Amino acid sequence: MKFSLELLPNEPLKDIMDIIKIAENIGFENVWITDHYNNRDVYEVLAIAGYETSTIKLGAGVSNPYVRNPVTIAAATSTLNEITDGRAIIGIGPGDKATMETLNLSWNKPVKTVKEAIISVRSLLNGEKLEQGAFLNGTAKIENKIPIYMAAQGPMMLKASGQVADGCLINASNPKDFEVAIPLIKEGINKTEKAVDDYVFAAYTACSIDENIDVAYNQSKIVVAFILAGAPDVVLERHNISKETALSVKDAISKYDFKTAGKLIDEDMINAFSVCGTPRDIREKVEEMDQLGINEFVVGSPIGKDRIKSLKLLEDIINSFN
Repeated sequence: MKFSLELLPNEPLKDIMDIIKIAENIGFENVWITDHYNNRDVYEVLAIAGYETSTIKLGAGVSNPYVRNPVTIAAATSTLNEITDGRAIIGIGPGDKATMETLNLSWNKPVKTVKEAIISVRSLLNGEKLEQGAFLNGTAKIENKIPIYMAAQGPMMLKASGQVADGCLINASNPKDFEVAIPLIKEGINKTEKAVDDYVFAAYTACSIDENIDVAYNQSKIVVAFILAGAPDVVLERHNISKETALSVKDAISKYDFKTAGKLIDEDMINAFSVCGTPRDIREKVEEMDQLGINEFVVGSPIGKDRIKSLKLLEDIINSFN
């Protein structure tokens, strides 16, 4: 089981670097920095992190081919790989409809677009020229194979991730979702010559850990509210959450009424859309993921009320899997 950290670059760079260095010292293997147009630029943050660290792997979690052309993703990653002496990783996904609308971009054929983007990025990093003529010039030769993960949630995207990626960032936190997702990914893998044992099944979770379970729950509520508001109907049904409740949460968030949104979130919703609890609870949940076939656990926002304290609470859990 690998342990990874997801961070949003929405705070001072010094604070981001401090958290990444703590994560490296604790034993996290990967750091995924989110790539969103209204935060700090992900590749500049990753480049600085590359100089501030020595062992932890670094990547965008995730870039999408509508906002960033696959050629620019490949060039940025190649540069990051040079900066980090081979520690670059790549996350590519479809983005979200709201972002596309805000940026006035067309969100056509996301599965096909993401698959083609991954194929193009891999070809470019292998030193090949794309059919349209694009190639990378003057970048350092890639000696190691840079792992490419696809972010996925829906059935078609999950199958596609198995076909073209080296790993899948499964946008879920609950065993019910992994029980659905993993067989779909394996269906895609089985259409290739790849070995299932070499594939990375990553749980890209919302996580909240604290010695006081009530603090952990309260800290997770707003993050869970955002996830629930954007969840597809099939996921809501899987967790016995009514569309009416989801619409109420979505309405509150649209009005920036986070107090009301938080009040609508109960314990069942928290457990459906986050990995939340005391260190003992988290350990048990990670062990269950391990048994299901998950082999990378990504600790995503909110992490905890005190992130540094929460990360240190995870250290014993990480050590127990090593």
